[in-house]
Amino acid sequence: MDEIRQFLKPGAKVKVTQQIVARDHTWVSEVVGTILTFEQAKSGSWYAHAKDDRLWLDRLTLRKENGETSILNLDQYSRVEIV
Repeated sequence: MDEIRQFLKPGAKVKVTQQIVARDHTWVSEVVGTILTFEQAKSGSWYAHAKDDRLWLDRLTLRKENGETSILNLDQYSRVEIV
């Protein structure tokens, strides 16, 4: 993920694949869209000794082809590809 951060600029088209791991299966979701913003933003969760005592997440805001806006929280199970 670190090596692709430099390419996550507004206007770039990306495909994001995310996984949610459950006990006996994995749920996979794919979203394709154009980047509106990529930022680190604080969540509402408290996290000791972090900046402002909050948990900070990588957030990617995309506009899909149908006009819908999607806000994705990226984690270690997220894969971002430039399309």
